[in-house]
Amino acid sequence: MKSFYAVVLMLSMFGFTGCSNNPYGDSYGVADTRTIQQVRYGTIMKTEPVSIEGEGQVVGAIAGAAVGGILGSKIGGGSGSDIAAIGGGVLGGVAGSKAAEGVSRRDGVNLTIKMDDGETIAIVQEVNPSMIFQVGQRVRVNIDGNTARVVPE
Repeated sequence: MKSFYAVVLMLSMFGFTGCSNNPYGDSYGVADTRTIQQVRYGTIMKTEPVSIEGEGQVVGAIAGAAVGGILGSKIGGGSGSDIAAIGGGVLGGVAGSKAAEGVSRRDGVNLTIKMDDGETIAIVQEVNPSMIFQVGQRVRVNIDGNTARVVPE
């Protein structure tokens, strides 16, 4: 039974840490290396603060439900134990989902950019305290498929 608790604990930790990469414009993952990116230039027209909702609520909910169900099953005996396990699972799932959401929420910025070719685009990326964008600032937009990152020119 102790090994079961260890597995649940590991899944919970995985859910809270997630598999997210660094969305800042100044950091690249291994998958970003040796790839061809289209580079375009433009000027920032507008910046808006946004909240980036994290992923991982599903894992948090599952881990919370498992822990809640286990703890609930320890209450009472017979059908009372079953009801407590179900209630514990539901409450644990809700709590786990909210905890994972809170841990993975980040501050972001929605950048509206007028490209040099006249096209206007918008890109949302996580705020990097060492890379604050201003209206009128020249930027480079690195595009790789459907993803892009904005960095100062």
